[in-house]
Amino acid sequence: MIKFKNKVIIGVDHGYGNIKTTSHIFKAGVLKSDTEPVFQTNMLIYGGKYYLIGEGHKEFSADKITDEEYFVLTLAGIAMELCDYGLSDAVVHIAAGLPLKWVSQQKKQFSDYLLRVPEVRFIFNKKHYHIRIDGVSMFPQGYAAVFDRAASMRGQTVLCDIGNGTMNILFMKDGKPNPQKVYTEKFGTAQCVNAIKTAIMDKYHARIDEAIIEDVFKNSTADISADWLKTIRDVASDYVKQIFDILGRYDYEPSLMKLYVVGGGGLLLRNFGSFDRNRVIINDDICATVKGYEKWAEHQLSKADGNEH
Repeated sequence: MIKFKNKVIIGVDHGYGNIKTTSHIFKAGVLKSDTEPVFQTNMLIYGGKYYLIGEGHKEFSADKITDEEYFVLTLAGIAMELCDYGLSDAVVHIAAGLPLKWVSQQKKQFSDYLLRVPEVRFIFNKKHYHIRIDGVSMFPQGYAAVFDRAASMRGQTVLCDIGNGTMNILFMKDGKPNPQKVYTEKFGTAQCVNAIKTAIMDKYHARIDEAIIEDVFKNSTADISADWLKTIRDVASDYVKQIFDILGRYDYEPSLMKLYVVGGGGLLLRNFGSFDRNRVIINDDICATVKGYEKWAEHQLSKADGNEH
């Protein structure tokens, strides 16, 4: 969160698997109820309805405005950030983003969606909040993570943002994006998770908890039998190979270009990939993109105010 004059800028990264703010990460799931739930951890009350945040599973959809869920998830993210600063009443400017290939077509719709209720009162974790949303800034996912360092980039760079649902690719020359070479593939880490589940079911006739898979993604190991671990690692290694195959189809040449990777998929490349470590930069900060949203929004607001930094 960034304080700017009489308002606060709060970045929200609306991922398909996780919602991220600069200080919080939670599952992009919502369980809605007309009656008060028995278990009330991360419960949001809005419009007379009860929402358990981070519960359930939200299916991939290229259009995020088909229901109210991303709006409710946004309120939860804003509340978490405000709570960190001891605030419950604030004027909020939302900084958000969309996949590179879709941002120009969908940014107005998504901005209008987030502005659907400019003044909102709700309860989150038993604390009352009153926010006034005075504006929304929309940015391209991935590129926001390098927004403040792009000017120092030299030569040809391929930016690869690997999220849960999509893989976004952007070619840059001396830090400047090439608008003719922007691509979005539905090949996020969820595809790897599903492939692992299938492999485990086919080989061992059993279901595996996603938490175990995520543990292997993060640490390259887990407290499971060696043969199961090998199966997971083999599928993850094959997924990383496919990432490089996709990049190659879009003319990525590792000898001529550096690869800059952001998003949760960077862990998979680091732990299961085989490549020249001197020419591939992996940003381990999973919140790098949303931090970029806030810095970029602050830059735009300062410029509009005639007080550019």
